Amino acid sequence: MVELKGVSKVFNSGKPNEIVALRDVNLHIKARDFVVIVGSNGSGKSTLLNIIAGSLQSTAGLVSMDSHDVTRMPEFKRSKWVARVFQDPLQGTAEGLSILENFRLAALRSSTKGLSIGLTRNFAAEVKDKVSFLGLGLENKLHQTMATLSGGQRQALSLLMSIMADLKILLLDEPTAALDPRSAEVVLKVADRIVSEYDITAVMVTHNMKEAYQYGNRLIVMKDGCINRDISNEEKRNLEMTDLYGWFV
Repeated sequence: MVELKGVSKVFNSGKPNEIVALRDVNLHIKARDFVVIVGSNGSGKSTLLNIIAGSLQSTAGLVSMDSHDVTRMPEFKRSKWVARVFQDPLQGTAEGLSILENFRLAALRSSTKGLSIGLTRNFAAEVKDKVSFLGLGLENKLHQTMATLSGGQRQALSLLMSIMADLKILLLDEPTAALDPRSAEVVLKVADRIVSEYDITAVMVTHNMKEAYQYGNRLIVMKDGCINRDISNEEKRNLEMTDLYGWFV
């Protein structure tokens, strides 16, 4: 599904403040994998996610999706099948629009049709059914604006909005960092269920060791721009959280 071959990323190349963010990274992510990436600040995990998203281009190496070379493909073109949920809940939704309108925008992500097309009773019923999946009571508030919702509610809705188009890859960029523990738990349970039920490939970056331990079927530990450890689900079950902390130093 996603493959990186010899990917490196250098910022300010040849200058005194040169930073090597990634060093010859090779990574193969299979379809329907839920990969969690952890590492200390500056380890390269966010750079890796940005290169998969297309918001950064690698200095060297190849990036492919479904065996197609997307190394130089810009982010807006990848967005037809790649969705991203950011750390800030406000980034994933248009606060001046209603829940229903936000879902229509998400559904039209890969289309050229206008927003007014498709806001039908059938579409509203589809959104209501999806939103009820959250168990937050928001299915009865579809005409309420996003600005009136909490950060946790908006983040959970952002996850659901990602599956309104032909999504193949879901990128989760520290999606719970700005949330309280209860909201974070709701969001991650929604993410886990979406990945499972919709056969989506997911990559999540997190600083939270509990989240890294609990979610995903594969754990990658980044250090100094390299993949330090690549741990399967079976191996992770035999680990203690203290093992993860120890690999950060």
